[in-house]
Amino acid sequence: MSDITRVALDAMGGDNAPAEIIKGAVEAVQLRKDIQILLTGQEEVLKAELSKYTYPAEQIKVVNASEVIETAEPPVKAIRGKKDSSIVVAMKLVKDGEADAFVSAGSTGAVLVGGQVLVGRIKGVERPPLAPLIPTLKGVSLLIDCGANVDARPSHLVQFAKMGSIYMESIMGRKNPTVGIVNIGAEEEKGNALVKETFPLLKACEDINFIGSVEAREIPYGNVDVIVCEAFVGNVILKLYEGVGGALVKKIKKGMLSSLRSKIGALLVKPALKATLKDFDASEYGGAPMLGLKGLVVKTHGSSASKEVCNSIIQCVTFKEQKINEKIKAAIGTTPEEKRENE
Repeated sequence: MSDITRVALDAMGGDNAPAEIIKGAVEAVQLRKDIQILLTGQEEVLKAELSKYTYPAEQIKVVNASEVIETAEPPVKAIRGKKDSSIVVAMKLVKDGEADAFVSAGSTGAVLVGGQVLVGRIKGVERPPLAPLIPTLKGVSLLIDCGANVDARPSHLVQFAKMGSIYMESIMGRKNPTVGIVNIGAEEEKGNALVKETFPLLKACEDINFIGSVEAREIPYGNVDVIVCEAFVGNVILKLYEGVGGALVKKIKKGMLSSLRSKIGALLVKPALKATLKDFDASEYGGAPMLGLKGLVVKTHGSSASKEVCNSIIQCVTFKEQKINEKIKAAIGTTPEEKRENE
């Protein structure tokens, strides 16, 4: 089973659960033979939904979990109180080595708490960040952190930069990826207290290719591979990104249908426009991994449809193959003395 990536999938989490979650799981196993999915949730409900599909039966297993953590529940209380919830059961599969990765579209707070409490941090990692890939003119960039650590310290941001660099080089093939810190100007002296204190630390870090500040308006152009910030700023960037993207698509569609001439033009440009919009569809890139944990935890959008669920599952295969956790452990979880001994 070492060549098989086992993914524990929270089938009860998200706005479209369990239908779209299970559909995404079926799509994943139809595309890849090297995946086994452990669906956690209410057994009768999941089996009834699975009966609608034809799929390799050995690649999807149902693991019963009687409880569901709702989005509005206090995360810590929910993780501690609902031991038989689909999130907790799935994360314990990762903790116990029965699964290589965990994927959920459920409560972000519960996933973040469960990741740290149940799966656990790699030794030396101070705060695990959420790190989604966001589309740009040059492909994708990694936004780190986008929701896990609202009140981060400078040392946390330095670790984010290191982990983000490892991810972009290993998963996306970006050799010596560039790193920038989100700021309100290009000058080194600008920014709030956190940015001003972090900037020289990143500048002095030999493990990363730090290029300085990056303003929010520069992000969509893709000039920086790893975009470092604390979670409040990162989440605002991510949500604005999604909102502007959605509004532009609606505006373009409305303009194309405004007259007979525009409708004819729309038919001519439709293939090219469809390909372009696909490049800027965040669901094409899967979910946001929570880096720095002992096992892989991936959080997808609460509104995820089957395509994003499928891509998030497949994303786990690459993560395992590239041994991201091992590389993060070597970069952050090893003391200078241990590194010298290993050399």
